[in-house]
Amino acid sequence: MNNKIKTLVATTMLVACSNTFGAVSSEEAMTLKNELTPLGAERAGNADGSIPAWTGGVTEADVANATAQPRENYFADDTVQYVVDTNNVDEYSELLSEGVQALINKYPDSFHLNVYETRRTAAAPEWVYENTYQNALRAVGTENGNSVENAYGGTPFPIPKSGAEVMWNHLLRWKGESVELPFRVFVGSSDGKTTLAVAAKDEHQMPYYYEDGDLDSFQGDALLIRQLQTEPAFKAGESILIRDPLDQVNEGRKAWQYLAGQRRVRRAPTIAFDTPDFVASGQNYFDEVFMFFGSLERYDWELVGKQEMLIPYNNNAFLTKTFDEVLDGHHLNSDQMRWEKHRVWVVEATLAEGKRHVVPKKRFYVDEDSWSVVLVDGYDANGELWRVQHAVPFVAPEIPAVVTTTFTAFNLPADTWVVNLLYNEQDVQYRPVRRRPDIYFTPDALAGSGIR
Repeated sequence: MNNKIKTLVATTMLVACSNTFGAVSSEEAMTLKNELTPLGAERAGNADGSIPAWTGGVTEADVANATAQPRENYFADDTVQYVVDTNNVDEYSELLSEGVQALINKYPDSFHLNVYETRRTAAAPEWVYENTYQNALRAVGTENGNSVENAYGGTPFPIPKSGAEVMWNHLLRWKGESVELPFRVFVGSSDGKTTLAVAAKDEHQMPYYYEDGDLDSFQGDALLIRQLQTEPAFKAGESILIRDPLDQVNEGRKAWQYLAGQRRVRRAPTIAFDTPDFVASGQNYFDEVFMFFGSLERYDWELVGKQEMLIPYNNNAFLTKTFDEVLDGHHLNSDQMRWEKHRVWVVEATLAEGKRHVVPKKRFYVDEDSWSVVLVDGYDANGELWRVQHAVPFVAPEIPAVVTTTFTAFNLPADTWVVNLLYNEQDVQYRPVRRRPDIYFTPDALAGSGIR
């Protein structure tokens, strides 16, 4: 990794050593109008043209088609430019995370990267851009960066100075105001077999992104989630409710679980951090959901810098395939995945003093255009690579946004893996919906809708 850090681009000059962060000057914020995209990425392409300039992203969609199965493939005419596999992995090592290299070497006959033309499709509505500009001037971190104040309706820290800021940008990334997400989770065993762990539907609502709201009216809960599990039979009817605030230290996540067998709702404080995700048969931890999900407080966050890397991107074609077509024994079918070269922020998380976590060190790779974590490498107490994650981003112009909810998580020593939040073969993959009243995301409402 030391050689890779030497390739960091000039934006590493922005890196500050402290985890204390705050608003930037008005002069610096103005770069969001010219040098940077409205969400804070570099507007220009790279030196050799392999990463193009950002020209506004993809914002036009046939909404009727976008809300049906299958999702439109906007790049059907694109062809593979080159393949990275076990034969040439060393040649491309500067563009690969350690985890991706490990997967290529562990599964030499099947895991490879089909690399396509880079398309910078990320976008957001104009009102999100304006809120992002205002956040640059006013948003501050508190509690050593573990909580955020004075942010609303946009990327909180579009010109990041710390690792915590980048991670908050991921947690508060634009992905729409209210969505319904039917999905399935499959787990893979060491013998190459994959099994359905659960079928469920998530309902996500982002009060932080209410278009008709503002900083003064915002009540503090950034994300509301209700989940209903429908398969297999012994899980049918189980539900989860989560309310995540911007103040992760003093308020913290509030979570409840409806147990169909007991017909009651109970508080679920363990739906956080390194608790095994029982929805996914324990194959990933709760803070690995959506690549990273929850409080920052267990780690110290170092902003290493920015670099060019090969990452999954624009996987709309992937979503048009069946489960049989995308599941390939020990991982997703490499021939159905699209990889591109993009610039990413690199953030290293090290276990904070006095805290505990089964994964004491992680390295996150965050797409500069969408602020989505796209790759994660997790290390054990001996510093050995243990857990590897990659996202499956796709472009949703009807929002508009680049969406990164589907993800994989690999346990390398155990030779097991999981693909979570898989939308293939669903009636609706990712559609905006009319938002529900706040009371819908309460324990009483969860109890009232209980079945079995």
